[in-house]
Amino acid sequence: MKCVAEATLAATAWPDDAWHSCGATLLDVDAQGHLVLTDDFLRHLLSRPELAPVAQSCAAERVLHESLLDQPRQLISPARLGELADLDAADNYAVWLRFRDRLLAAPTVEAGYMALFQGNGVDVPPVLVHQLTQVLLRHVLSQPPASDDAPLQARVAEMLFRTQKISVLEDGGVMAADDETVERLSMSGGFGSLGELLRQGGVPLRSVDLDVLGSDNPAAYWPRSDLHDLVISLNRGQGALDALCRVLERWISHFLQVGVTIRTEREIQDEHWVWHVGLDAQASAILNDLYTGQNVDDDRMKRLLCLFRLEFADPADMRVEIAGRPVYLAMAMDAQHRLRLKPQNLLLNLPLARRS
Repeated sequence: MKCVAEATLAATAWPDDAWHSCGATLLDVDAQGHLVLTDDFLRHLLSRPELAPVAQSCAAERVLHESLLDQPRQLISPARLGELADLDAADNYAVWLRFRDRLLAAPTVEAGYMALFQGNGVDVPPVLVHQLTQVLLRHVLSQPPASDDAPLQARVAEMLFRTQKISVLEDGGVMAADDETVERLSMSGGFGSLGELLRQGGVPLRSVDLDVLGSDNPAAYWPRSDLHDLVISLNRGQGALDALCRVLERWISHFLQVGVTIRTEREIQDEHWVWHVGLDAQASAILNDLYTGQNVDDDRMKRLLCLFRLEFADPADMRVEIAGRPVYLAMAMDAQHRLRLKPQNLLLNLPLARRS
């Protein structure tokens, strides 16, 4: 029995090295369970390829990088950035410093994340926003108790910070694969740089089949969590959509301290439809048009991958005039069959009651 229990725990609990590349384990946690910025995490950000020196880097760039590794919170003047020979490198450091300062100005990483979307809008590249989203999701989802579908929750959570390539099969199956992984393998045929050379030389490459993560192989996820090479089914009854509902519930609870339940919905039949939130730009536009009675052609409707119904556990957490009413959610792919979810939409656009 002990061996069975240990095997189950291994499949459901978050291993320390899961999503290791995002650097989440380098952050501290405060008494409220929120993340606190550390110098080690800032050093981890400095290791990104956009900032790490290369063979062609000038002496001033190397000195700057070493100096920041030693004291990642130090002030860097524009004049010092102007000493860099590579203008692109100087721009990258300016972006990193702006991002760092936004995080340092907030008491927690959560507060810094929220601040990125307020005011005049996001002023840092999506790649940094996505890394911060991954860090926060790892923190949220790795909290006890362990969930039976933790590996599937982790895989669907990738959808919140990595673009997905959607395939609609002849039998109606809807599959989601990591877009960057699909693009890389389609170029190399799974043979890396050798495959790219063969492709350029006109040699036909075999197709690469990605493994599907499901209820029969959940433990397969953890050893491959940083590879982003597992496909999931987005059809009802296959588990992934339910896992996504649980992820979104926990995401909202952690940031907004409100309880919600989310479930999939086949269609919106509600004469008193009062509120909706698109989980991506495509879905937002479709829901807005449906809500206002605009015509939505068949092509756009086919891009709609799923509808959801969100309900607050306590109606008092909602705006008074719509308390007790459901909030409808949706996600949709674009014309190129790509899905780009924006989890910040749920944090910024729910009809929350004003809090003193």
